Amino acid sequence: MLKGKNISLRNLKESDIDFLQKIENNPTLWEFGSEQKIYTKQELLSYIKNSKTPLKIAKQYRFVVDYNNTPIGFVDLFNYKKRSASVGIIINEKHQNKGFAKESLKLLSYYCFNVFGLNQLSCSVGKDNVKSNKLFLSASYKFLKEENKLNFYIFEQQ
Repeated sequence: MLKGKNISLRNLKESDIDFLQKIENNPTLWEFGSEQKIYTKQELLSYIKNSKTPLKIAKQYRFVVDYNNTPIGFVDLFNYKKRSASVGIIINEKHQNKGFAKESLKLLSYYCFNVFGLNQLSCSVGKDNVKSNKLFLSASYKFLKEENKLNFYIFEQQ
C-alpha cells in the first residue's frame, strides 16, 4: 500500500467488487476507456483474482484509490513496454476537484520509478476533457502532441 497525505493506493480486493462493477459498467464513462461492455460480477471477480499478476507479465496493473478506507477511484497502468507505461485514472464524481487525482498520480509516479523501475509514463486525453488535461499538466506531465482529437502527455523520471 502507498500512503499519501490524504489518500492511499492499494491492490484490488474482493470487497471492491461493487465499486468496480459500478465504475466499469457505467456507460457514461466508456468514452474514457478502451472497453464498452457490461461485465458480470463473475468476470470482475476473476479480474480481481488475477489483478496481482506483476506488471511485467500482465502488461497492466490497477490500483484502488482509497480515501478514509473507502474506494473512490482507480489508477491504471497499461501498455507496459520495457521501462514505460500508459496511465489512466478515474475518481468518482463525489470526490472530484479535491486534489485526490493529482495526489494519486504523484504517488503512482513515485512507485513506478522507484519500484517498477520505469522511467516514463504517458497518457492520452480527449482534447475536450478540460478537467483531465488540467490534471495531467498540474501533475508535471508535459504536453507532447495533439492528434485525432487527443492530447498526448508524457512524464519522465528526473
